[in-house]
Amino acid sequence: MQFLWQSKNHFNLANLVTMINISAGLIATYFITQNNFTMAIILAWIGGACDIIDGKIARKYNLSNEFGIQLDSFADFLSFVLVPVFLIFQAVFIQTSGLVLVLAGIVSIYYVISGLRRLIQFNIDADAGEVAKFFRGVPTPLGAILLWLVYLASTYTLINGFGVIAFIALIAWLLNSNVKIPHP
Repeated sequence: MQFLWQSKNHFNLANLVTMINISAGLIATYFITQNNFTMAIILAWIGGACDIIDGKIARKYNLSNEFGIQLDSFADFLSFVLVPVFLIFQAVFIQTSGLVLVLAGIVSIYYVISGLRRLIQFNIDADAGEVAKFFRGVPTPLGAILLWLVYLASTYTLINGFGVIAFIALIAWLLNSNVKIPHP
């Protein structure tokens, strides 16, 4: 079991927790296809908890490495970019057609590309084990939380489809903006 505590090992404890995040995201995607949004959201929040835990483990036990940085970004892309935008698209827009559906598709793709761009840039700028005081732009986990709030607002009919589209576009733009967000 020594491999759990070796930073060079791809299956160290921090990376295994990240793999749980990936698993939760994949299973959440399945539940979205089954229109079981509650279970998908629970799994997404489990993935979010794993994202916090894996970073704390990596820093505390000095397990950060380049593989872990890449793996964590893949997990973030799945759990905090694809899952929430897919959930909103499936839950809010699947019954629509015409212009609203086309706009929802375009803005969803824009969100995915924005999230992917943010994560790639983060990886280019990242040094293993280092944590900046501020994020430049909205981090993808916060973007996902904002999308969950948009989903809730739509579910409780506080905003219509065009409002959802506008908020997705705004959050996508914020991912790569110059807004400074303090790192916890």
